[in-house]
Amino acid sequence: MSSMLHIIQIVRRFGPVGGMERYVWEMSGELAAAGHQVTVLCEELCSDAAPEGVEVVSLGTIRKKPRWLAHLRFSKRVSNWLTTHPEYQHHIIHSHERTNVHHFTTFHGPPFARVKDKAWWKRISLRIMANLYLEKRELSGPQVKAIIPNSRLIAETLAHYYPEISDRLSQPITPGVANIPLRPDRVIEADGGVIGFVGKEWKRKGLDIAVNIVAALRLHRPNLTFIVAGPNPDDIRHLFEQWPVESFQLLGETDSTPLYAQFDLLLHPARQEPYGMVIAEARAAGLPVIVSNACGIADELDDDSLLALNAPITTWEKACEAQLGHHSKAVIRDWRAVAADQIVCYRQHPSAQN
Repeated sequence: MSSMLHIIQIVRRFGPVGGMERYVWEMSGELAAAGHQVTVLCEELCSDAAPEGVEVVSLGTIRKKPRWLAHLRFSKRVSNWLTTHPEYQHHIIHSHERTNVHHFTTFHGPPFARVKDKAWWKRISLRIMANLYLEKRELSGPQVKAIIPNSRLIAETLAHYYPEISDRLSQPITPGVANIPLRPDRVIEADGGVIGFVGKEWKRKGLDIAVNIVAALRLHRPNLTFIVAGPNPDDIRHLFEQWPVESFQLLGETDSTPLYAQFDLLLHPARQEPYGMVIAEARAAGLPVIVSNACGIADELDDDSLLALNAPITTWEKACEAQLGHHSKAVIRDWRAVAADQIVCYRQHPSAQN
């Protein structure tokens, strides 16, 4: 049996409350289930109980804004806690935040360094300088053994803006999915069907584009229903001003897990998507998907499911039409596989203490 690892995971909010947070939550539980000792340093536990076998240390909540200052304050609390708890000095330290004590860091989103592409006068602010400093410190600290992107897209972007980290950049470890109810086989009427959109940050995820695509489909599928989960309904209602009230549902922030079985297609024309957890969840439910090539998960998809973001609406419409009524095989990567990949990474890049 492999030796037990002693691991510290660092995340500000520990719980199944978001994409990155769920990644840490699920992976920590699976690492503990595999027989490793797992301690989580966080601001707060966002759940009634932690996964079995996971020790949680809450360092106290921090004012959320300005974000760069919140990152800095949390980092300082983590550093202070580790200094005053020398019994943890031989642990693997794995951060998902802007800290400076970690051996491993998982990068869940696009680098802030993209701001360097803007005109110089748009880069002169304390906020931008602080965020660039925090990001570079996270990636380039002398103690860092490996930087783990959560998709190939993020890996390529990191390599572009930080070529000096190439020797530390590991293979991506993509997210897993929990149990998702399977979509049952059903006949879709030629004039109907249900298309779903899931995503709170609706502008970045292309809801306005999706509205135009579904509107085009409704010209020959008048009974087609569009269900939107995630955004505040009051923020997006203007997109549906010309729609019949029975043709759409705006669910707001809600658990999307049971929704995939109700959809006939997931539409996700995102302008920027580091990975695309909702796409992975839809595929786990056996739901057909049509997504943009700006999603990190794109290299896992068939060409039939993938379109260029700037493709004409008619092209998106035809692709959706082809997938409506299609029964997809469930594609599932579970969190146990994520934890197993992470253990391999730890052992490939041992810290000085392990």
